[in-house]
Amino acid sequence: MSNPDQPSSRRMRPCPTCSKLSTEENYPFCSTRCAQVDLHRWLSEGYSIPVVETDESEDPDLDEFRD
Repeated sequence: MSNPDQPSSRRMRPCPTCSKLSTEENYPFCSTRCAQVDLHRWLSEGYSIPVVETDESEDPDLDEFRD
């Protein structure tokens, strides 16, 4: 548990949702609202990793596994 008399060892960074300075209570967010917005984006699949699909016949390494 942290001592309230000691300064925080964690650097305050910009909130990933709105870019305001984060707070100790809601780190890495600036508020509970921004944390909830981020959670909603995760749960509604708003965040995704783009994928480029390729044709299987273009990959010579897969030829040895085909019948």
